[in-house]
Amino acid sequence: MVIGGGYAGVRLAKRLDTTARVTLVDRKEVFFHRIASLRAGVRREWSHSPFIPYDRLLRNGRVAVGKAVRVDTTERQVVLATGERLPYDVLVIATGADYPEPARFAGTTAEEAAKAFATHQQHIAAAEHVLIVGGGPSGVELSAEIRLARPDARVTLAHSGPELLHATGSVRAGRKARGWLEAHDVDVWLDAFMSPGNDFGTYRDARGNVIEADRSFWATGTTPNTLWLRLAGHGDWLNASGHVKVDQALRVQGWLDVFAVGDVNDATEVKITPAALAQADLAAHNIRTYLNSAGKHRKEPRFYRPIHRTPLIVPFGPADGVTMLPVPGGETAVLGGRTTTLAKAKNHMTPYMRRRLGYTAA
Repeated sequence: MVIGGGYAGVRLAKRLDTTARVTLVDRKEVFFHRIASLRAGVRREWSHSPFIPYDRLLRNGRVAVGKAVRVDTTERQVVLATGERLPYDVLVIATGADYPEPARFAGTTAEEAAKAFATHQQHIAAAEHVLIVGGGPSGVELSAEIRLARPDARVTLAHSGPELLHATGSVRAGRKARGWLEAHDVDVWLDAFMSPGNDFGTYRDARGNVIEADRSFWATGTTPNTLWLRLAGHGDWLNASGHVKVDQALRVQGWLDVFAVGDVNDATEVKITPAALAQADLAAHNIRTYLNSAGKHRKEPRFYRPIHRTPLIVPFGPADGVTMLPVPGGETAVLGGRTTTLAKAKNHMTPYMRRRLGYTAA
């Protein structure tokens, strides 16, 4: 059983579909292609693009729409909010992380989430000044999307670090992002740790500078979706930051039949889609090994090697951006608009994800 139908959960469920009876549990009725969500929050024609039905994902298994509220490790059952109890031989926790809006699936249905995107679009369309807090990949991408959609509005990006994208380790990429934004009249504040001001619509940095804005978006990190585990009595599975503690085989520490993959675990600090997919592939292998071997003939699982350097693509709208590509020797190559547009910026990999879930690219 896989709890969570995000990138890691879908990948793992698909990998196991031919060798086990897979049940994928998710509170949403559709897959949420989060990579496309920032554009969907700005542009009306993208409102439904992030939603892909689950109905063609599994041929032998099934998708159960519901919210998991408890794991009964004695009876080996997962309890849903409806009271339904689902048995498992192997459990995978793939509940991911919660992102700030607009990169969030609001509600439980695609229509509810699309209405939330429409609300963001309306607010952005009416705003005179939009503030984005956080100069990582999401903050930079959202700033560019808003600027291109609202060339007449004032847009400010405030970042607590010394340079944009500084957590990536690429000074050149950060400078390229800053250059693009400033060339498009985005006001970039660096070393600006922001907090809400005393008056509604005002924001203040650590040095006392004040910004007044109609709308603000906070792209300052994610929170693992593990509160339900703590409430269910499995707080000992979590570390101080709320991530599930796993061993090198991606098993929850102390358990041979419970795994955790993707943003929800503590296997790596690099919380990006390629890392989640790599974990799903390795966990699928280890689950097959666990199910198909026993006793003295039991095979040893493979160990996960955390990804510290991986390609990172940051679009500046649909036709520009920056791509950071690790190269031998510890260096990072920084590629420009053409590569970024072909790899991600134009369609946000939506055709690719539709094919992965059994649909045509259109």
